[in-house]
Amino acid sequence: MASLWMAGTLVSFMIMAISGRELSQELSTFEILFFRSLIGLAIISVILSKTGWGQVRTARPILQITRNLAHYVGQFGWFYGISLLPLAQVFALEFTIPIWVACLAPFLLGERVTAVRVATIAIGFTGTLIILRPGMVPVSLASLAVLMAAGGYALAYIMTKLLSRTDPPITILFYMTVVQLPLGLVPSLFDWVTPSPALWPWLGVVGVTALTAHYCLTRAFVLADALVVIPLDFLRLPLAALIGFVFYNETLDVFVLIGAVIIFGGNFLGILRDAKAG
Repeated sequence: MASLWMAGTLVSFMIMAISGRELSQELSTFEILFFRSLIGLAIISVILSKTGWGQVRTARPILQITRNLAHYVGQFGWFYGISLLPLAQVFALEFTIPIWVACLAPFLLGERVTAVRVATIAIGFTGTLIILRPGMVPVSLASLAVLMAAGGYALAYIMTKLLSRTDPPITILFYMTVVQLPLGLVPSLFDWVTPSPALWPWLGVVGVTALTAHYCLTRAFVLADALVVIPLDFLRLPLAALIGFVFYNETLDVFVLIGAVIIFGGNFLGILRDAKAG
């Protein structure tokens, strides 16, 4: 069953990437994030109306807000990168999220700095350098935005781990949409573009897949160990390369592939460490 939930995760991320690329033809990144939060809030409100609004009470409101500020930075960088970079490169750089977590966890969660953790970070950093090749080719603002996104997501994941000790997932999702809604709306008003009717289906798709991707991934982790789930998650790279080739005539850069494999190797080393420690 875990593999089926992981398949749902992969499909959701791929469709969300396509919808983000299509929406970026007319809308700014801020506007995409506004509609994503608006649609997500509508869906969650329907769920809460049936299961009880009492679930929106949170024991840690400040942490909820901080978590969603970090998550918003992650979302902004990801959608901005999707609009400008080959899809495979975006997903390859996104694999640095566990590397960021390894860097931040000792400070935020009090985890020990071990030799394996240092090796994980070093390997991931090496893979990132191979993808970006600073000094050989110009490092684009979009690439830096995706790396910023990975850092924002990593910080949000750590805070989610802290929040999960007191708040259920539906509460976390509710505050994600509520906090991020004005963060997308206010800057959008300075350069507002009313979506054309052709974009309305894509707006619905990006709102739905943003929720289903995280839900399916969570279910996969519940049913199977990370040793099983994470290798399946790596399939996002060849799938992104295939979609980029078929729909957008993108070719897979060999440096992106090599760098992604190295980053994944560092991530998997960290997983093996956690499994041994457990």
